[in-house]
Amino acid sequence: MNDRASGALTGLALGDALGMPTQNLPRALIRRRYGDVLDDLHPGPEENEISRGLPAGRVTDDTDQAVILGQLLVAGGGSVDPRAFADALLRWEDRMRAQGSLDLLGPSTRRALDAVGRGVPVQDAGRWGDTNGAAMRVAPIGVAVACEPLPRLVDAVEQASRVTHGTGIAIAGAAAIAAAVSSGVEGRPIGESLRLAVRAARLGAERGSYVPGADVAARIEWALELVGDVPAAAALELVPRLVGTGLATQEAVPAALAVAALFPGDVWDACRHAASLGGDCDTVAAMTGAVVGAHAGARGVPPAVLDRLRAANPGLDLPGLADALLTLRGAGPLPAG
Repeated sequence: MNDRASGALTGLALGDALGMPTQNLPRALIRRRYGDVLDDLHPGPEENEISRGLPAGRVTDDTDQAVILGQLLVAGGGSVDPRAFADALLRWEDRMRAQGSLDLLGPSTRRALDAVGRGVPVQDAGRWGDTNGAAMRVAPIGVAVACEPLPRLVDAVEQASRVTHGTGIAIAGAAAIAAAVSSGVEGRPIGESLRLAVRAARLGAERGSYVPGADVAARIEWALELVGDVPAAAALELVPRLVGTGLATQEAVPAALAVAALFPGDVWDACRHAASLGGDCDTVAAMTGAVVGAHAGARGVPPAVLDRLRAANPGLDLPGLADALLTLRGAGPLPAG
């Protein structure tokens, strides 16, 4: 279980780092520069205005915000204080600006935190947040909270999401990723975990505020069916073209789970392929890596790749955070509010 918990966070960071140079680029450009599939960790290229100049293996906001959430979970004994989370995200963005980074808060998080700054209560700030930010950083909850009873896991997801992503769409997507991760950490096979993800998305859709949009659970089921009976290479052409790899939760989460279904036992291959899709592919690859890593474990990542990931991100102690989160599993308090 410790290896699978570490694998979830390591897979998240690996997918994020692989997708760092390719994020927001079209798939055609990625193919011309790197081939059909990324073969290694690469530095940020000049044509990527967000990641240009970053060294190979550097993680982005997906990993940074997941670590913030994980640390707050540990400090809160299994609960996350929404105001503390908002403040921590703002401090993170201040650090990024000071470093000259353009990889800042996403649209839903930025809008919500601006609302908090204007005096809007934290429980109302995420009223319109429906993009994939809640899902990209939710893996620590999957490590810290058991997947059964499922409503308790969705409670934890809602509590951690609501300050920035308080819509049924965002909570549904985050609940799906958390459930798949938690199920993998538990030792269940990935097919069972993906079915649980659909159930969690249905529960999550009943939480939060309404915004119009496609049903996340139905989109996950459709994406899994879409890739289920075709060779992996053909399936990976379908994902960006039909499922989508944009910021929308109902694109990114189904895309990530579809790629996880194609490479259920190989974190490295799953992340490489997800990071090659284009669009918001660092986030798609981070979620894919978290899910596959929770099933395959950290030992599924080539040791040389792990060494480079650690060297590019000094101080990022993912195994230590995973162990701390695992001590909360099944024992932490129910989320408040």
